[in-house]
Amino acid sequence: MTDRNRDRDSETVCYGCFAAFYLFTQQRLPACNPVLTPAWVITIFLFTGLIFIPFGLVTLRASRSIVEIVVRYDTKCIPEAFRIDKVSYIQDDSIPKNCSHFLKVPKYMKAPIYIYYQLDNYYQNHRRYVKSRNDQQLLHGRKYHGTSSCQPVEFNNNQPIVPCGLIAWSLFNDTFTFIRKRAELKVNRKNIAWKSDRDHKFGKNVHPFNFQNGTSIGGGKLNPKIPLSDQEDLMVWMRTSALPSFRKLYGRIEEDLDADDVVVVHLMNNYNTYSFGGKKKLVLSTSSWLGGKNDFLGLACVFVGSSSLILAIVFMLLHLKCPR
Repeated sequence: MTDRNRDRDSETVCYGCFAAFYLFTQQRLPACNPVLTPAWVITIFLFTGLIFIPFGLVTLRASRSIVEIVVRYDTKCIPEAFRIDKVSYIQDDSIPKNCSHFLKVPKYMKAPIYIYYQLDNYYQNHRRYVKSRNDQQLLHGRKYHGTSSCQPVEFNNNQPIVPCGLIAWSLFNDTFTFIRKRAELKVNRKNIAWKSDRDHKFGKNVHPFNFQNGTSIGGGKLNPKIPLSDQEDLMVWMRTSALPSFRKLYGRIEEDLDADDVVVVHLMNNYNTYSFGGKKKLVLSTSSWLGGKNDFLGLACVFVGSSSLILAIVFMLLHLKCPR
């Protein structure tokens, strides 16, 4: 092949690339341009409404079938003498923090019954709070030394803290015991954390070290004999919430509760939410194929479906009155 032929082929290739690029930039590539006739528009809105409304009603029914008991206990567990100064009560270790509540089951609750603690006005999404942790230390323990992100809870008495950071330091430490007919209901606290956290994010040979040993105690303490991979309450807490009102799984009651059963809850009101005006609630809830109780999805689907049907009827009337 001569040099002239090579130049000609090269020019042909370059021209083809330029032409394709020109068609792309000028939006002249082959494309599907459907013509939305009135019949098509009306049909699409009708189809959307007929799909979304039944689905919304089904999800609403599933959500409404869930039995949920919610009780706020942070104010009820304050002794009368400390109602004015709640902070001094919660910070004084000499004052007993035990408290009891009576819960009446409104409807039959089928096992498993999920136990949650709910915190309100608690901003786990604060940037400094979210960054105050070290995932490599949680996995490798004291072998990993780059824990500057854990400040101000990084060292104590020149010894590293495991697990370090504000999130672990503020671990929730209220406890709950449930009694029905003078018999204690067993609470299963296994498998409450994500499987990926148990298997891959918390070390099986990493034990708590120098944790909550300083002068400033945040929340709960950890058993130094149990590896982090088995401390599921810590794993649940370390999954920070995006909103200031959130629930976290505490455990499961694996027995059915009948309607009108009275459950006595013995709790330890240890966690300090009084300093920042937070609220603490105990939640008992069943579940369905949809998950927990949440009417938003059902209401949203019904709203979208109803709006589509209304628009379909309006367009149909306009088309009949002023046909194209």
